[in-house]
Amino acid sequence: MTSLTAAVRNGSPTLNLALATWVSAINFWAWNLIGPLSPHYADSMNLSSTQASIMVAMPILVGSLGRIVSGALTDRIGGRLMFIGVSLAAIIPVVAVGIAGSVESYPLMLVFGFLLGIPGTIFAVGIPFANSWYVPARRGFATGVFGAGMVGTAVSAFFTPRFINWFGLLPTHLIVAALLAVTAGLCILFMRNSPEFTPNTDPVLPKLRAAMKLGVTWEMSFLYAVVFGGFVAFSSYLPTYIKNIYGFSAVDAGTRTAAFALAAVIARPIGGALSDRIAPKYVVVASLGGTALMAVLAAFKPPADVASAIVFILLALFLGIGTGGVFAWVARRTPTASVGSVTGIVSAAGGLGGYFPPLIMGITYDEQSNSYAVGLLLLAATALAALAYTVFKLRARE
Repeated sequence: MTSLTAAVRNGSPTLNLALATWVSAINFWAWNLIGPLSPHYADSMNLSSTQASIMVAMPILVGSLGRIVSGALTDRIGGRLMFIGVSLAAIIPVVAVGIAGSVESYPLMLVFGFLLGIPGTIFAVGIPFANSWYVPARRGFATGVFGAGMVGTAVSAFFTPRFINWFGLLPTHLIVAALLAVTAGLCILFMRNSPEFTPNTDPVLPKLRAAMKLGVTWEMSFLYAVVFGGFVAFSSYLPTYIKNIYGFSAVDAGTRTAAFALAAVIARPIGGALSDRIAPKYVVVASLGGTALMAVLAAFKPPADVASAIVFILLALFLGIGTGGVFAWVARRTPTASVGSVTGIVSAAGGLGGYFPPLIMGITYDEQSNSYAVGLLLLAATALAALAYTVFKLRARE
C-alpha cells in the first residue's frame, strides 16, 4: 500500500486540509472572475462608476448569503459532498458570465454575476471540515491554512486579465470551468470526512435559529464583516480603483491587486497561528488598528508605485491577520455541534461586509478630484468602531 493510498483510506489531516485549501482556491478564482475584468467591461459597455461597482458586487451577495445554507448543510452531510457539489454547481455560472461578457450585455452580466456567487459559498464548508480534522489546540492553524485558499483571488487578479489576452474571454471562463470539474474529481477520489465527523440530522432552520441565539455568532459576525469584508471588497474593486486613481492598464492593475490579495492570504494563517498562542482578542485588536491607520493613509492618495504599494500591502496584511484571528476565536468559543451553522452565519456576514464597500466606493467617488477619500475614511471609522467594541466589550478568555 502506497503512502498516498494509506492517507486516503485512513484519512490524513494533512492531505484533507491541503485538498480543502485547493478547492477553496479554485472556487475563489471563479467567484472573483468579474472584478479583475471590471475595467475592461466598464470601457466596452460604457459603464458609469456606480454601474461598474454594482456589477462587481453582484457575486458577493449570493456568495455571502449562500454561506448560511452551505454551513448548515455541511453539519448535515459533511464537507466532502459539499465540496464536490459546490464545485460542480459553479461551472454553469462561470461559463454563463463568459458568454454575457462576450456579447457585452450588462443586464446578463448582472443576472449571471448574481449566480456566480455560488463558488463563494465554499468558505462555510471548509471551516467546519478543517476543524473536525484537528484537535482544538491546532484549529487556529487549520482554519488559517484553509483560509489561505483566498489566494484564488490573487490568482484571478493576476492570471484572468492575462488569460483574456492569451486565449480570449470565453475560453478563459471555459478553462476555469474545467478546473472546477477537475477539482470535484479530486475530491471524489481522495477527500474523506474526518472520523470525528458526526452528521447533525436536526432540521436546518431550528439549527440556524439556535446559532443565532448565541452571542458569539453576532459578535464574530460584526468583526468578520469588517476584516474579511474589507479583503473581499478590495480584492474585487481594487482593479477599478487602481485604474481610476493611477491610470494603470487592466493587466498592471491586476498584478497589483494580486499582490494585495497574496499578502492577505499569507497573513491569514499567521493570524490563526498567533491565536493558538495568545488570546485571539489581541490579534484582532492589532488588525483593526492597523486597518484603520492604512485606510486613512490611502485616502491621501500616496504616489505610485512604492508608497501606494507599501500602504496597500500593509492594509492587506492587517486584514489577513484579522481574518485568521476572528475564525480562530470562532473555533474556540462555538459549541462543537453548532460550528457549521455559526460558521455559515459569520462567513455570510463577512461576505456581506464585502458587498457594500464597492457600492459605497462607486457612489462616493469624486470624479472632479479623482478621489475615493470618503469611502476610505468610512472604512477607517468602521474599523475604529470595531476596535472599540473588541477592547471594551469582549473578553480575552471565556
